[in-house]
Amino acid sequence: MKRTKKKKKSNTWKIKQHRDQFFKKSKVLGYRSRAAFKLIELNKKFRFIKKNSKLLDIGAYPGGWSQVSSKIITQGKILSLDTIKIERIKNVEFLKCDFLEKQSKEQIFKFFGEKIDVILSDMAANTTGNKSLDCIRTNQLCSDVVQFSSKYLKPNGVLVSKLFMGEDFLEVKELAKSKFKKVQFFKPEASRDESKETYLHCTILKTL
Repeated sequence: MKRTKKKKKSNTWKIKQHRDQFFKKSKVLGYRSRAAFKLIELNKKFRFIKKNSKLLDIGAYPGGWSQVSSKIITQGKILSLDTIKIERIKNVEFLKCDFLEKQSKEQIFKFFGEKIDVILSDMAANTTGNKSLDCIRTNQLCSDVVQFSSKYLKPNGVLVSKLFMGEDFLEVKELAKSKFKKVQFFKPEASRDESKETYLHCTILKTL
């Protein structure tokens, strides 16, 4: 019975994917994931990726956001990080690592040679089947990215990160507001209607 139920759920997911306009467009345009369209929308609204940006993509696998960034950044630098290796993307350097590890931070700084213009994170915690727990774990990743960004971004740099609308949403919001002067939220059209995800857009670091 369990196997049948699991198989039925998997088939339902596949049907949804094939009916999804963004899934179809990603295949036609060669993007590695439908998430690419989320970044396209975010950048259209906030216009934070420039041709000379120094950009860090955290949790980059499978590479959709790095692909979008590489089409815009022609005179800057792009570094993608993940614990899972991604296939090469033109004009994008990849580092297989955990961004919170000391050695990783040293490698990031060595690559850019200075502080960063844009930090992106579309990370979500591995699902456990417990939606509340998954939400908390993903929002903890977002909090980690906020803390990291406050140390590695330029004063007028930009952070864009996924988070979920859940019981700890306000905690993440307050953390972001303690580090940045401008904090906004936006849910792209490419986000599924049933998803609780939204995106945090932060800029202008507060000085101590």
